[in-house]
Amino acid sequence: MRHIIDLADLTAAEFSDLYKLTTNIIDRPEGYVDACRGKVLGSLFYEPSTRTNLSFSTAMMRLGGSVVGFSDPNSSSTAKGETLKDTISMVSSYADLIVMRNPREGAAKAASLYSSVPVINAGDGGHLHPTQTLTDMVTILRMRGSADNMKIGLCGDLKYGRTVHSLLHFLERYHNVQIYLIAPDALKLPDYMVHFLKEHQMPFCEVSALDEVLPELDVLYMTRIQRERFVSAQEYENLEGNYQLTAAKMKRAKKDMLVLHPLPRVDEIAQDVDDDPRAVYFKQARYGMFGRMALLLTLSKLNFQRPAKHGIGTDGVRCSNPKCITKTEPYLPLDVPVGARCPYCDALIELRL
Repeated sequence: MRHIIDLADLTAAEFSDLYKLTTNIIDRPEGYVDACRGKVLGSLFYEPSTRTNLSFSTAMMRLGGSVVGFSDPNSSSTAKGETLKDTISMVSSYADLIVMRNPREGAAKAASLYSSVPVINAGDGGHLHPTQTLTDMVTILRMRGSADNMKIGLCGDLKYGRTVHSLLHFLERYHNVQIYLIAPDALKLPDYMVHFLKEHQMPFCEVSALDEVLPELDVLYMTRIQRERFVSAQEYENLEGNYQLTAAKMKRAKKDMLVLHPLPRVDEIAQDVDDDPRAVYFKQARYGMFGRMALLLTLSKLNFQRPAKHGIGTDGVRCSNPKCITKTEPYLPLDVPVGARCPYCDALIELRL
């Protein structure tokens, strides 16, 4: 049994097979209408979602399967105080696969400890979003042919942007990828991700404005600048123009540059960019549905396996991340030394006070 917590956990061969299946479904979707007939997807969305939630549901139905679950935790027993462990143990006795979005970082990893069916991470707080990375990579490979020898700019909220973190994890396996991190100081890439880039010798540079590097890029990955992260509206407004893509700016970009965005957008991509053939973010969203079809079909063929038994709680250490799933689910095992990385959210482990 495989869980999809981070797309980078897949081997090169596994991802190659997944991509080939995705392209087959894109080119011949009618051949897969009954591929998951009789299978049930448990869809557990603890926070709002449009594309990911609808994309997974549509993907399963296009494969002939069905979907159960919730899109509001207040309509589930979570509102009564049910633990994540109990919810997952229960749902995995009903469904053949589980897809989960949760605001707590590391929640998907925690769920995988107690599920008897594959768990797919649909976003765990600001940590990771592997199926968005699958969407991104299908788009890049389908439209560019390769991710090797690529200059990619990641622009906007790099601190809390889980889509950015997941994509950087995955790009580690490609050759000669130059990364440009385009963000204001308040939203720079977090330290643990900078450490990841350095540890894996991934060349990167941090820049403060999109205009500085736009003509160099093969791919521009835009994300929403989060107004609520700034102390004042004036502070946000002073920065806004540096991180907005317009048709006028696109004149300075390469003729074959791709513009991606995980969506939703607010004002970081002007409406006048939509008609530019280099703007592929809506096509990207459609590719995401086909990628999720391939993922669901692949996981549905795996053999059933009961989860191993795990310890309860921890002594002497804690995760330093206040948004980690271990803060709200204290029974989770945390058997790692001080100074190591949290197995759930990647933050540093520290002494319990």
